[in-house]
Amino acid sequence: MGLGLEESLRLTVAALMQATGQSQRDLAEVLGLTQTQVSRRQAGTTAWSLRDCDVLAAHYGIGPLDLLAGPTRACEALPAAARRGGGRGARSVRDGVVGR
Repeated sequence: MGLGLEESLRLTVAALMQATGQSQRDLAEVLGLTQTQVSRRQAGTTAWSLRDCDVLAAHYGIGPLDLLAGPTRACEALPAAARRGGGRGARSVRDGVVGR
């Protein structure tokens, strides 16, 4: 049996953070959370909400289903401008802001 959806989402968020060079603090700002709250979500002690998924998908410029499909699919869907080295890491792909 494969990974559960929650574990897959944690791995996907970690992969997207790695691909874009973003930190938990960066995601916390986007989500309106604290870094500690993002850390708890990544550790699996608190679940990611559907709202979190919508905001993360929009932030990374990918569809929510790409986000939920796993790390490989999410990273393949990630716009080139958002990738590390594609503009020093995008702060918000949705807003077209590239760089930090």
